[in-house]
Amino acid sequence: MSVNLPEGIENFLTTAGWGDAVIEPLPGDASFRRYFRVRRGEKSAMLMHAPPPREDPAPFLRAATWLDANGMRAPHILADDAGRGWVLLEDFGDARMRDYLDQWPGDEREIYRAAIDALIELHRLPSGPFLDYGLVEYQREARLFCEWYCPARGVTIDGQGWSAAWEQVLSQLLPRQRPGVVVLRDYHAENIMLLGSLHKQGLLDFQDALNGHRAYDLVSLLQDARRDVSPELEADMLDYYCQRSGADDDFRADYARLGAQRNAKIVGIFVRLWKRDGKPRYLAMIPRVWALLERDLAHPALEPVARWFDANIPQELRQAGGGTWEA
Repeated sequence: MSVNLPEGIENFLTTAGWGDAVIEPLPGDASFRRYFRVRRGEKSAMLMHAPPPREDPAPFLRAATWLDANGMRAPHILADDAGRGWVLLEDFGDARMRDYLDQWPGDEREIYRAAIDALIELHRLPSGPFLDYGLVEYQREARLFCEWYCPARGVTIDGQGWSAAWEQVLSQLLPRQRPGVVVLRDYHAENIMLLGSLHKQGLLDFQDALNGHRAYDLVSLLQDARRDVSPELEADMLDYYCQRSGADDDFRADYARLGAQRNAKIVGIFVRLWKRDGKPRYLAMIPRVWALLERDLAHPALEPVARWFDANIPQELRQAGGGTWEA
């Protein structure tokens, strides 16, 4: 057994009845969580290690239980030791939406419609046992752009003006997200599994779920930081959601508001992953996110924030998609 395996993994698997399993480490993500596939004969399961104090599996367990109880396809929990950061999960296999589309791009519209159908199903449910996605959290996330991107680019900015612009923009949508729907917050092609059918969605990475606006996860899907989604496909799928759900022009404006907020946040997070966590590979994704941000800023609903960008972020950085980065 590899010396790189976390301490306690054998004890947990033995207690869970998987002590004789073969352990296969899997690639990590942007967090401190680690994942393993464990095999015992023809059976397999996924093992998540979310070690405290940096990680806490309790929110994942709570969200998975709620989703499962309400007919959504979260992985079944096979065993857990939340205090030590261990969770043994149903194995959804390897058919990720992202990987499938890389191989079969002709199925793109069908796959995205199915992912939107799953969101519509989620949005028909009552709000869950989660905190509300309120203005304080929106502002905290948006500030990540100022806290990480701006210092890394040596840009001096008007921080108070940033907060004031976002309050003006986001306060418009708050009444339309009450009582709210469950927002998974990271719903995109790398977190959706295809379970034996193009129309059966397996959900991953929902531990940060909140009750919020139904446009948020749609933005996460159609303005994907990790995969190119053409403007034409985004427009078609936004129309599809609106037709299926009865959304109006206010919804489309809120979609742009949340797209800009999310993309500004992601730019900050990707710089933080580089500067704080030593993960420079995320810098290569910033031009894609920046292009999405600029597209959102062009919507009239974003005028106060767009005016802030015009006054604070030099054109040479914006034209370069966020700027160039040294290795």
